[in-house]
Amino acid sequence: MTPWEPDVLGPGYEACTLPLEDDDEGEVVATLVRHRPPSEEPVRPARAVLYVHGWNDYFFQTGLAEYWAAQGAAFYALDLRKYGRSLRAHQTPNYVDDLATYDEDLAAALDRIHRDLGRRARVLLMGHSTGGLVGVLWAQRHPGAVTGLVLNSPWLELTGSSVMRNLGTPLVQQLARTRPKAPVLTIDPGFYTRTISSELEGEWTYDARWRPTPFFPIRPGWLQAVLNGHAQVARGLDLTVPVFMAASSRSVIGPRWREDMRETDTVLDVDLLARRAVLLGSVVTVVRIPGGLHDLTLSAAPARERFYAELSRWLTAYGWD
Repeated sequence: MTPWEPDVLGPGYEACTLPLEDDDEGEVVATLVRHRPPSEEPVRPARAVLYVHGWNDYFFQTGLAEYWAAQGAAFYALDLRKYGRSLRAHQTPNYVDDLATYDEDLAAALDRIHRDLGRRARVLLMGHSTGGLVGVLWAQRHPGAVTGLVLNSPWLELTGSSVMRNLGTPLVQQLARTRPKAPVLTIDPGFYTRTISSELEGEWTYDARWRPTPFFPIRPGWLQAVLNGHAQVARGLDLTVPVFMAASSRSVIGPRWREDMRETDTVLDVDLLARRAVLLGSVVTVVRIPGGLHDLTLSAAPARERFYAELSRWLTAYGWD
């Protein structure tokens, strides 16, 4: 078992490497980060949160970790294989050709959490964007593994609706069979980065090697895996644990900058996310956050405080029950 070591986020954060099975590119690892706030008396919480980041992303949202610590929960974040702390020089960044591949990453993370906290510790899974999609599909395959799901703008459908997904799927399938790792030509106008990066007009600092602009290339094999996940969600899941899904109240997606992009989701169609969310299970809470960005935890203070307030209210009703 690999030891915990100081993390790049500094005091209060530790990371450990989770060895995984090799794939066609060689060695594979995931990385688990934990928040350890200073305390005069070390405690062993009976509750924990495992956070999974989105695409072209990694864990750096320290405010999120501090929120969960204030709720009395141990906070852990997983950098999936080929993302962030887990990316190795020989690997294709962010690439898998089946989202179920991440089952191994999540199993390793949960095993380490239970080694820390004991087998009776109750765990909530939190996912942002693609991490939300990964999370709901994983929870469907592993009933009872967690006590609830918290979704922050989960990527539950392709922007443009299922019609666009169905039209594009045959071409993606063909490319995924013949050239699965060939980069697909895409354009990143950089608007989302403009709203969050402290080097531009945002307030957040992160490592651009792990969250670059323009983003890491999209590849057909990976996109096919995502489209397959969207199709599963569209057919409906039957999650039995409570689900909290939050997203911005508005989306603004376009090729030219608009000032209201500072307070909207510029990545996904939030109305479509809300429609898909109710297909996840029997107990789903949908919350819309005015002024929210794609990552609600990186929104301006009023929006992110509203997000945390709504989440706290949901935890009162459902939480780790």
